[in-house]
Amino acid sequence: MEVILLGTGGPRPDPRRMATTTLIRLGDENILFDAGRGVMVQLSKAGVPLGAINTVFLTHHHFDHIGDLYDVMLNSWMSGRKDALRIYGPPDTQRLVNTLVTQVYDKDITWRDQGEPSFGGWKPVIATDIVPGPVLDTGRWKISAELVSHGEGLDMTPAFLQRWMCLGYRLEADGKVIAISGDTVPCPGLERLAEGADLLVQCCFLATPEITSEQLRRLAKHTIACGDTVGKVAANAGVKKLALTHHRPRSDDSMLNALLEDVRRDYSGPVVLGEDLTRIEL
Repeated sequence: MEVILLGTGGPRPDPRRMATTTLIRLGDENILFDAGRGVMVQLSKAGVPLGAINTVFLTHHHFDHIGDLYDVMLNSWMSGRKDALRIYGPPDTQRLVNTLVTQVYDKDITWRDQGEPSFGGWKPVIATDIVPGPVLDTGRWKISAELVSHGEGLDMTPAFLQRWMCLGYRLEADGKVIAISGDTVPCPGLERLAEGADLLVQCCFLATPEITSEQLRRLAKHTIACGDTVGKVAANAGVKKLALTHHRPRSDDSMLNALLEDVRRDYSGPVVLGEDLTRIEL
């Protein structure tokens, strides 16, 4: 089992990082978590056959996590995908995917389907809206989802919050557990995901010295975990290894080093400071 941090950045363009996307490889199976900026280029760089992507789990619908989902759908097919691409995500995922297929890229798909028959005809994309709980059990691996907190404490209308859901995922295979935090601050769902995990892939946006304004303090409290809390989460959950992702753009490594110091104050286990294409074997 191998985890590849395909992208470790966020919504703002960063010459050093593509947007946060993670791949779990189990033998010949490739399980993708989110589909952010540059995902297919990163898969190519990692030497992963593009046609071998057939399962995607979305954490939420921010553009840095779904912005290149269309590229996964089309280029996995154009690279030889033989089966349906199955996409799971929070409510509205089905509508989003169907819109891409039938209203945004419908002409492109038809053109390649009819004009370039070497692709073997359009291979379908099947999207499923999910909620927290067990999601899928293939017999080889199983995955469950937890509701995590990403912005619920901000000043958004109740009507919007009824439509908003962010998920984290817990995958179990070969006696190992990998937890994918999604974008979240510490919350009960994250605690359940991380409990006893062999690896927690955790969003960690700011080092403590970077939390310098009321806006950033609100971000660290309500939107996305930072160095002041991530080590505590991992330690309390008994995580065996921690990988940090979803970094902000930085001009040098000084704040990355500060972030590492933050986490190590609370967590004594091994820490991987994620860079694009970092590989972690389990």
